[in-house]
Amino acid sequence: MKHLLFYLLSFFICQTAESQKKTLKMILEQKQSAITDTIFRLTAADSSLAYIPATLISGRHKGPTFTISAGIYGMGYSAIASLLQLRREIDPEKLSGSLIIIPIMNLESFYNRTPFVSPGDQLNLNLAFPGSPAGTITEVTADFITTGIFDATDIFLEMHGGGVNENLIAHACYYDNKEFQNQTLLAARLSEISGLSTVVSQPYTQASGQPARQAFKQAVRLGIPALSIAIGKLGSNEKTDILSAKNAVYRMMHELKMYENKKVAAASPVKHRYTKQVSVSSTGRGLFHSSFKAGGIVTKDEEIGYITDVFGRNVRIITAPLSGTILKKNMGLAVDDGEILFYIGRREK
Repeated sequence: MKHLLFYLLSFFICQTAESQKKTLKMILEQKQSAITDTIFRLTAADSSLAYIPATLISGRHKGPTFTISAGIYGMGYSAIASLLQLRREIDPEKLSGSLIIIPIMNLESFYNRTPFVSPGDQLNLNLAFPGSPAGTITEVTADFITTGIFDATDIFLEMHGGGVNENLIAHACYYDNKEFQNQTLLAARLSEISGLSTVVSQPYTQASGQPARQAFKQAVRLGIPALSIAIGKLGSNEKTDILSAKNAVYRMMHELKMYENKKVAAASPVKHRYTKQVSVSSTGRGLFHSSFKAGGIVTKDEEIGYITDVFGRNVRIITAPLSGTILKKNMGLAVDDGEILFYIGRREK
C-alpha cells in the first residue's frame, strides 16, 4: 500500500490537470485508510504555473467527501493555520468518508503577500469562478477547483481569516438556494452548529448564465451543500481564532457522522442571525476615513465614512444602504475605485 501511494503521489505531481482529476478520485476511493500530501501543478496557455497543496485523507469507513479550503486570499492566516493543525490531528482509522484539505488555495498570493490578487495576472481568485481551462493562470486555477475538486466533493467549506486590512465579526455564511433545498438545509445546519455566534443567510439570486465568481457560490450552483466561515482580523494569527476555526470543522464532521473529537464541546446557540448582507464599495481612488468598526450598528442613509484625494480635498461621502450591523470593515487608508469598504448585515426579523 505504501509503495502504491508513493507511486500515485509521484504520478500526481507530474501529470496534467485532467489526469489529476482522475487520480484524485482514485486515491479517495482507496478502501484502506491513508493520508496523502500532494501538490496540484497547473499550467496556463502562456506557460505560467500555479501550485495547490492538498492533503487527501481516506477514512477507514464509508462516508461523504468533505472538502475544506483556506487561503484563497493571500493573508487568511488564522484559517490556514487551523487547517494545518487539523491535518496533523485527524486519524484516518477513525474517519468515515474522505477529507480534501486545501490549506492555501492561492499559494503565489500567499508567498508574495498580495492579499487580493494573484501576482501573475493581477486577478482575484475569489472572483474568477467558474474559471476557464484556456484562460490566465488564475482562471485555470478556478476551473480546476470547479471541475476537479468539486467533482469529487459532497460538502464544501471555505474558510477565511481577516486580512491585514480587514476587521470582522467571526461568522458563518450560507446561501439560501431554493433550487437545492436539501443542500441549503444542510448548509444551514452546519452553520448553526459551527460554534460561531453569528450566522448570515444570503438569498441566492444568481441569474442563469452569469458567473458565480466566488468559490463557495460556485459550489452552491453545482448543487453541493456549501458554506463559509470567517474568523480572525487584521492579518492576525491568534491561538484563540485558530482553535475556534478548527473546532468549527470538528463540529461539522461530527454532525456529518464523519469524525468525533470528544474534546470539542457542543456549540452554544447562535446569538445573531442576518438574512441579507450587502457590500459598500469605494466611489473612487483615494484615502478612506471612518470611525466605525466591525460590530457597529448603522441606519439607512447614515454617513459611515468618506474618501478624499491625497491632499484631503474633494470629499466623497459614504452612506449606509440599509440599517444593520457592520460585519466586516476595510481598515486600509488607501482604497481603489470599486474596492469594498463595508459588509453590512440585516438582522433576521
